[in-house]
Amino acid sequence: MAQNNNNKPKKVFSFTFNLSWLYLLLLVGIGYMLFSNRGASAEKIEWQEVETMIQGGDVAEVAFIRNDFKGEVKVRPERLGKYADKFPGGVVPRRAPHFYFLVSSKFDPETTFAALNEELAPGDKFKLVIRNDDHLWSEMLQWTLPFIIMILFWVWMFRGMNRGMGGGGGLGGGMNPFNTGKATPREAGKDDEKVTFKDVAGLYGAKEEVMEIVDFLKNPKKYTALGGKIPKGALLVGPPGTGKTLLAKAVAGEANVPFFSISGSDFVEMFVGVGASRVRDLFRQAKEKAPCIVFIDEIDAVGRARAKNGGFSSNDERENTLNQLLTEMDGFGTNSGVIVLAATNRSDILDKALMRAGRFDRQIHVELPELKEREEIFKVHLRGVKLGEDFDVSFMAKHTPGFSGADIANVCNEAALTAARRGHDAVLQEDFLEAVDRIIGGLERKSSTIMTPAEKRTTAYHEAGHALAGWLLPYADPVFKVSIIPRGNALGLTWHLPEERKNWSRSILLDQMSVLIGGRVAEEILNGEPSTGALNDLERMTGMAYSMVQYYGMSDKVGTLSFYDSSGARGYNLVKPYSEKTAELMDQEVKKIVAEVHDRTRKLLDEHHDEFMQLGALLLEKEVIFAEDIERILGPKVKPAEDDRFAESTDE
Repeated sequence: MAQNNNNKPKKVFSFTFNLSWLYLLLLVGIGYMLFSNRGASAEKIEWQEVETMIQGGDVAEVAFIRNDFKGEVKVRPERLGKYADKFPGGVVPRRAPHFYFLVSSKFDPETTFAALNEELAPGDKFKLVIRNDDHLWSEMLQWTLPFIIMILFWVWMFRGMNRGMGGGGGLGGGMNPFNTGKATPREAGKDDEKVTFKDVAGLYGAKEEVMEIVDFLKNPKKYTALGGKIPKGALLVGPPGTGKTLLAKAVAGEANVPFFSISGSDFVEMFVGVGASRVRDLFRQAKEKAPCIVFIDEIDAVGRARAKNGGFSSNDERENTLNQLLTEMDGFGTNSGVIVLAATNRSDILDKALMRAGRFDRQIHVELPELKEREEIFKVHLRGVKLGEDFDVSFMAKHTPGFSGADIANVCNEAALTAARRGHDAVLQEDFLEAVDRIIGGLERKSSTIMTPAEKRTTAYHEAGHALAGWLLPYADPVFKVSIIPRGNALGLTWHLPEERKNWSRSILLDQMSVLIGGRVAEEILNGEPSTGALNDLERMTGMAYSMVQYYGMSDKVGTLSFYDSSGARGYNLVKPYSEKTAELMDQEVKKIVAEVHDRTRKLLDEHHDEFMQLGALLLEKEVIFAEDIERILGPKVKPAEDDRFAESTDE
């Protein structure tokens, strides 16, 4: 049966005008004018040849340019073939003049050409034109045309580059090279989605300090009446994903003043002087709308510490931009009413002049959220999520120690996607746990070809060694789950629920290192030799051991010395801050600590050999075990002994 296609929509050709087409057409037209007659232009001949051509009746017209002492000859069309050999390749010009000649200043054109014309027959006479040429426009065009072509090509090229980078504005909707030095901050408008302090969960101290800045802008007399001055700038410092930019958005939503936001990398440009020019333009715009707030995200892109010498670490353009920023924030000029907020996760590399009081008066530390804060962050990100009845937000907050606000948002999203893949009507607790496991360890790889039976057995007892050490050592983090299902690059994983400590003692560090080497010791007990599976554990344990000796002063022989560089500037130095003898001593102390940890871990597993074998067998059987399974074999988790030295005493 034939189908009727008459109702199908017909494609209509549409052409959208773009200024790039105009630039291209101009370039093509100019190029055509310049190069269309190349190789077929008028040829130079001598005056004697012109006389011969005139006497032969071959010339139709002679135009003599008096001020150039130059004559142009037009040959009769039917006689052009006679002179084809005078042109390159025999190509005769299609337009006159065909030839030109030059004479001296003593040449009299009227008398000479009149005499020649009288000698010719009536049909061979030629037309004589005598004129003066005005070269002003031709000379101007000759000098300016190459520059015009270069500018048009430059604009066209930048428009293409800007489209590729997603830019807008400027000439014809593209990048305007004449506005390169202009800053393009984004001003928060009424149409933007408002973020308020109610949307910022946790961050109690940081939120209070930022709210104080907003309150000053709303009620300045409350502070100035007592002689106080608002800080000129506040620097938000903290790890990635903790909510620094979100705090700035909340400031924009709460403050009834203009809010300009720009990234530190927006000042960095390939052209010299552009960065400093953009800084000046940014503050000029801010002063025009004062009082206002300027937010510079990732300020370390432009505020990195300046090099002390002109070596390989120096960058003159970036340093000039930083110098201009320093001048604008606290120079001779006045910036009253302009408050600068900035965010970075690399405050250690910022220039000291930028950090001093008078520029950034306050450093607001935005740290990773604690337990109660994580619970509040979960509630914010779960507003639009359909939750199952078994979901416990307190449990999930405890299960995500060390997670930032961005990590928690990712967990909520991954849990919803996992529930959808599994066909659940709501997002269950198990979906959230799977999302956390996926973020930490990667996607499960359940293929049976990943590990041989021998590798699977080694992996099971390797993880059992981690779990046993983590369960029986008092300062080790509690074990939550152990799995021998491969995830990412790991063949097995042991999940701990770390205690949220701010201060780590030597005993805590040694117990943590014992947990790390527990898998390696378990392989030695099971197979009599180690394998490569403990690479990540050994790397982390070695790093902790060197930190104890080099940074924390936890070595008797090295002493209470610290070679930690909090400024981050030592990375450019090629000389260590200690001697070779001290370096050898530190290596010996590290080996001593690692040997001590290895021996005490081996002793622990030997003393609980039967329980260790039971754990490994259970892992081989179930592949995934939880804290309840470990407790049935090893008993309750061993905890530190009560320390009553600082307990309050009461007199009875």
